[in-house]
Amino acid sequence: MARRLVAGKDIANPPSPIALSRNGRGGRTAPTARLNLQQGFAYIWALMLVLIMGIYLAQVGEAWHNKIQRNKEEELLRVGNEIRLAIKQYSEQNAAGGQQYPKTLSDLVQDPRVPFPRRFLRKAYKDPMTGNDWAYIGGPGGGIMGVTSKSALKPLKTHNFPVEYTTFQEAKNYQDWRFAHWPNQGGMQRK
Repeated sequence: MARRLVAGKDIANPPSPIALSRNGRGGRTAPTARLNLQQGFAYIWALMLVLIMGIYLAQVGEAWHNKIQRNKEEELLRVGNEIRLAIKQYSEQNAAGGQQYPKTLSDLVQDPRVPFPRRFLRKAYKDPMTGNDWAYIGGPGGGIMGVTSKSALKPLKTHNFPVEYTTFQEAKNYQDWRFAHWPNQGGMQRK
């Protein structure tokens, strides 16, 4: 087999791909260097994509948390008002003449003053913000005049409250939202 030399190169035995990728001094040729540079840019783009997704997911998480807190606030207002009205009815239905307040929320579910079933609440609700028992607002005779949340979170709602809860606009936390039947004030909120 005869060897052909074209421009001083052996055509019968072409150089290997490894030999093509290196020049005489062991460095990389231009096409291989460009490939490595492109891989570096792809890595940077992937990192940027992860960063953008992380920021987006943080925003979604914050919006989701606010939505859950707003739902709990609505539940707190609804249940708190229901308890306030139940305490008012309980204190007004006293056969002894003066106002008597319930000792616990269980007294509103089943009135212990009468031998027959009399209910002012369907059940003894838990604090919607914490999921635990309420903090009681003490009343005369050792009873409770109302309830308040034990949550120290700052309320999201600061305006558009019903008339009986206008002082909620100034609340620093949910503990300032007091649902109580104040004596001789028809259930209105006291400052």
